[in-house]
Amino acid sequence: MTLRNVVYVLAAIAVVSLALLLVPQIISADMQLEGDLRTIVTWAFWISFIALIVALFQYRNVPGAREVEVEGPGFARFLFNNTASGLFWLPIRVFLGVSWLQSGLGKLNNPDWTQGGTALRGFWERAVAIPDAPARPAITYEWYRDFLNMLLNANAETWFSWLIMLGEAAIGVALIVGALTGIAAFFGAFMNMSFLLAGTASTNPIMFSMAIGVILAWKVAGYYGLDRWLLPKLGTPWRPGGVFVRQRAEEAEV
Repeated sequence: MTLRNVVYVLAAIAVVSLALLLVPQIISADMQLEGDLRTIVTWAFWISFIALIVALFQYRNVPGAREVEVEGPGFARFLFNNTASGLFWLPIRVFLGVSWLQSGLGKLNNPDWTQGGTALRGFWERAVAIPDAPARPAITYEWYRDFLNMLLNANAETWFSWLIMLGEAAIGVALIVGALTGIAAFFGAFMNMSFLLAGTASTNPIMFSMAIGVILAWKVAGYYGLDRWLLPKLGTPWRPGGVFVRQRAEEAEV
């Protein structure tokens, strides 16, 4: 089977499984998939979707694969590529960093988070609860409720709370100092989305939107920070930086 056919098959599985999850719910709440069937379809969607992204990334270099040749606006090129725009992203980056650092340190100083994760368990229990009609549950998507219930049944709050606390603090420090800014912003957006899926709005919509901008501007968002030196040294997975190029050259000489 060619790579193109693999892409088509994975796309078909992802579309059909997503339709099975969403279309019945749109028509009527009583038509939703339930139990093991819903779990199987949910896993089929996520596995096929992630595999599709990987296959598409590999497909980009296949002869015949086309790119849309439409030049973007100059302002967008400036905002996401010009080092001067780093001054625009600097206050946004620092705001996000301080917010994450304060959140992480606040949890680290809270015994309900550090001693057994009771605060996190309480949050999960409130999120998965299904109130009596006509009130709507906090979680909209059943697959996310199933995920949180799995964590609750495994008593995962004892270690997951530390993952959240240290993750928030690490994201905050990385964004403040501008170290691997795009990666830090990605994990920050991922946590924002996790809180949103659990039904918690708060500042998450604003922080998520800002984080997406920083991710898109990863090349310059940390220019007025450590990325000014880190990115040329480390490079990217598709183009290694000076450290790895020098290391390969030394290994070739041996």
